[in-house]
Order: sequence, then C-alpha cells, then structure tokens
Amino acid sequence: MPKLNISIEDEQKQFEADVAAVEKQWSSPRQAHLKRPYDARTIAALRNSIDAASPASSTQAIKLWNQLREHDKNGTLELTFGTTDPTVVSQMARHSQTVYVSGALCGFSEVAIPGMDHADYPWDTVPKVVQKIFKSQLWHDQRQRQFRLQHSPEKRAKLENWDYMAPIVADGYMGFGSLTSTMKMAKEFVDAGVAMIHVDDLAIGMKKFTVGQGRTVVPTSEYLDRLKAVRMQFDLMGAETLLLCRCDTDHSEFITSVVDERDHEYVLGATSNIEPLQDCLKKAVSEGGDLTAARNEWKEKANLKTFDEAVKAIASESEYSAYSAELSKETFRSLISRRKIASRTVKQEVLFDWELPRSAMGQYMFKPCVKAIVERAIAAAPLGDVTWARMDAPVWKDLVEFHTGVRKVYPDRLFAFGYTGSYDFAEAGFTPDQVKTFHLDLAKLGVVWQVQPIWSLQGLNQAVEKFSKMWTEEAIAGYIRDVQGPALAADPKVDGFEKLSWCGGYLADAFFSAVAGEPITPK
Repeated sequence: MPKLNISIEDEQKQFEADVAAVEKQWSSPRQAHLKRPYDARTIAALRNSIDAASPASSTQAIKLWNQLREHDKNGTLELTFGTTDPTVVSQMARHSQTVYVSGALCGFSEVAIPGMDHADYPWDTVPKVVQKIFKSQLWHDQRQRQFRLQHSPEKRAKLENWDYMAPIVADGYMGFGSLTSTMKMAKEFVDAGVAMIHVDDLAIGMKKFTVGQGRTVVPTSEYLDRLKAVRMQFDLMGAETLLLCRCDTDHSEFITSVVDERDHEYVLGATSNIEPLQDCLKKAVSEGGDLTAARNEWKEKANLKTFDEAVKAIASESEYSAYSAELSKETFRSLISRRKIASRTVKQEVLFDWELPRSAMGQYMFKPCVKAIVERAIAAAPLGDVTWARMDAPVWKDLVEFHTGVRKVYPDRLFAFGYTGSYDFAEAGFTPDQVKTFHLDLAKLGVVWQVQPIWSLQGLNQAVEKFSKMWTEEAIAGYIRDVQGPALAADPKVDGFEKLSWCGGYLADAFFSAVAGEPITPK
C-alpha cells in the first residue's frame, strides 16, 4: 500500500478549507435554523478524504424545502399519500408534489415475512423502496425529456410535461438500533435519493400499533440522541436532506426509562400500599386467571397518579398552591426535587412509587398529554427541519394546543400531519362541513405537509377487489367496457403499455438510433 505523499502543511490547509466549507453550508438560509451539539471541525475530521456526496438527495431536499416554505407563506399545503409502487408514483406526479414511503406499507409488501406495523423487518427495507421509486422517477423524467426533445419547439408546447421528480419523504422509524445503526440507515436513505426522513421517539422492539396495550416511548434524551445521529450523518455526507422530527408520545402507555428528568412529570406511580404489578400477574398466571382482568384490577387498586397528582390529592388548597409556586421556578424538576418541595410545603407524606407499576419488560407507566408532546417537539426542533406529532384522534383542541405551543417558541416552524385510516371525525365532534375544511384549517397552523400514509391498504385494496370481482364475473367483456375501452378512447391516451411515450418505447428507439449514429432531435 503506497504512502500518501502529502505534507503536514498541505494536509492542514485542506482540513481548514473543509471546515470553512462546512461552516458556509451551515450558515445558508436552508440550514441557518439548525443547532448542532458539535462543531464544523468535528464534521470535517470525520469525513472521507475524497468527496463521497450524494447530490440527488440534496437536490430533492432543497426542492422540498422551497415547496414547504412557499406553502407556509401562502397558507396552503401539500396533500400526498403512501405507496411503495413505482407505477402508482408515476400517476401521482399529475397531482401531488411529494411521494410518501410508509414503513407500515413496506412491512406488508416489501419483506419476506409481512406483518403488522411493528418495525420488525430489516433496517434497510425502506431505503431500498426509496431507491426503487427514485430510480423509476429518473426513468420517467428521462423518457419524457427525450420524447419532448424529439419534437420541434412548436409541437412541444402541446405535449405533456409532468414533474416526475417529486421529492420522496420516507419513514425512518426509530433508527433500528444503536446510534451507529441509525447513522447507517440515514446514509442509505441519502444514497437512495430521499428528500426527507422522519425519525420518532418510540422504543425499539416495542412498537405496537395494534388494539392491545403497550405503545412505549424512550426518554427525551434518547430521542434527541437519535436525531443528533441522523443530523450528524447528513452533515458527514454534506447533504441537505431534511429531517422530520416525529413525536409518537400521544396515547403512549409506557416509557422505557426515567433517566431524563424532563419526563418525570408524566410518569405514573402507585399511591396505595400494594404488591408490585408483576407479582400480581405472576399469581394470575399460576392460578390460570385472565391477565387483562388482573392488570386492570391491580391498576384500580394502585390508584395510579403522577407525583403532582398525588400531591394534589392529599394537600390542602394553600399547600398545593405553595407546592406549585415553588415547582414553577424551574422548567423541569426531577422526582427527587419534587419530593423535596413536597416535604417543605405539604404536611402529609406523599405516597408515590413508580417502581410498582413497571411492566414485565421494565417499562414505567406513562401519562402523556399535549404539554408533554410540545416539550419534546421544542427540544427536538433545533436538530430538524419539520415537526410531526402523531395524534391518535382528530381532537381539534389538542391539535391547536400543540401547533401553537411549538410556534410560541419557534414562530416559523413547519409541521407535518398524518391521517390514520380509522379517524372518526363525527365522534370527535366535527360536522361534515368542518371535515371538508379540516386540511385547510391545519394549514393555517403551519401544517404544510399532510399525508394519508396507508392509502394502499384501503384505497388500492378496494380498487383491486372491485376489479377482481368484475373480471371473474364478466371476463374480457367487462375489461373492455371498464378499462381497455376508456383507456384507448381517452385523448390524450391513458398511461399504459400501449402509450409508447409513457412506457418508454420511444426512449428505447432513441438508444438504438444514437448507437447507429442517427440524430434524435430535430434540426
């Protein structure tokens, strides 16, 4: 292996130039709002000696950033939906500015063993789907450009001209492991051409979006470390890729640890003298009892409360006022600090034990609220570009409280929002007319990017089921009536195999012509 023939002086000069380039990028309008826990010298020292950047992701990210800022300026929004299919993406280009690649969809259609949304598939699954879609976008962009340029400018003005390079937003889940795993995932996304990824605060290996008990978040500090790891990987690659900070704290029942005092306000503890929950459940198992019933009975007897609620339950009005006044002198208080304040302001001893309700996997019980989500979003904001709070129900009061709460601290913050497939707007108190303007009302709060993540599991499945029924009952006659006939009769022709400008027939001809030395553009 040959030694590098470079002087120490030249090496240091190149390093200082790299540092200056990093600092210049960080001070740009695109990145000036970001705050890192490391400096430009650290990033420059961690980079390769050659430029290994992936410019496609940066190009798409800047395009998306400009789109979102323009929406915010105009009070408008981008509406998109989730898919993993390149053919579907080619049709989205006519109406949507972006494409969403949902992890849940990938878990159903892109893995060897499909399953519910538990993020239990290989960490590179979603980046590979992004790469597949991005390459299809490049191909559609290429064949459209070639087809247009084989016509004169006069004829070209009448041809279709779609923006197939819609920026891709993808689901990064919780990073799929340690910080180095998170960094590797982020790198794969950038190399694949993604414009933005979102990373959440759920616990690895404990994601449960089912009807059972158990959504679990990590401590605020662990969540921020994930975001720092992603941001650092983007910086190492010199990428403009956007980071969407997603909080899944809403309706979470557990938190993995109480290591971060910022979370202590929301941890539940038993306020009655009672055996540990795990002892109760072990007893129920040994006696052949119902675990769910045993758990619910234990929770009722435990009289679960946060520490502040436990104080309020036993304190007089004046005592609780004194407790609250001293508590408010600092933004965050640990449980130890809360106990000390209570001992000075409340006569009775506060019975509170957050160890007793811990689960079999060691999680602490958690009581989420909008305030908790706002605090996490504010803590994460300096590391990312957009914020998304996953809400399990369309409670307008909570939505307003969250978005206005974050914007009190970050007035220019951009937001994303995801519609679940089971939102019950009527139950949430919305009239039909209010549902019609719901997306526009969200846009007024700064929610510039809105997505229906699992359209394929509802919309596409419905379409396929309907077609399948027709096909098996009516065969080719039904196909001609409902599909082939309308497609061929449309002007311009519907995208399909017969439409050579869409399926790439003219592009293939151009390759052959170019190899043969024939011109492919009019003179």
